[in-house]
Amino acid sequence: MFLRLSSSFLNRDARIVAPELLGKVLVRKLEDGTELRGMIIETEAYYGEEDKACHASKGRTARTEVMYASGGKVYVYFIYGMYWMLNVVTGTEGHPQAVLIRSIDKATGPGRVGKWLQLDRSFYGEDLTHSQRIWIEDSDLSPGYKTTPRIGVEYAGEEWSKKPWRFVVENANPVKQHKRAKL
Repeated sequence: MFLRLSSSFLNRDARIVAPELLGKVLVRKLEDGTELRGMIIETEAYYGEEDKACHASKGRTARTEVMYASGGKVYVYFIYGMYWMLNVVTGTEGHPQAVLIRSIDKATGPGRVGKWLQLDRSFYGEDLTHSQRIWIEDSDLSPGYKTTPRIGVEYAGEEWSKKPWRFVVENANPVKQHKRAKL
């Protein structure tokens, strides 16, 4: 077992943290003690009020308040009346940024990630560095990855929708890496 990620890892720029989260292990401990574990294989970075695709681009609101905290907090939001999206707040206090966990080896797509992890509103603001029910563990994996534009942010305009801030593990079969790591 590896140590959970520290606040010093998460208190950095989302554009740096997002690719470095690839290969790390997302852990969710259920009420019955069962641990769900999945390797992070796809992320997207959202960087500050200036990023028109970032929820904080419209300023501080009740929804985005946690994005203004220092790195390590959970930012969840509900979409389509059915999915809780998991974001990891990064950076320093006062500069809103986060990394969307788009896929893990157990669930492809951010809606499925939230569903598999059984997330709900109660996770909003949870501290990943101390939580007893959700955290991210380090691993010895450093998978190769590719960058692409983020998905579904065309509303932000060409400049922001074309930023190559989506990071995807290049391995065609990430489950094999996951098994080698004995997670």
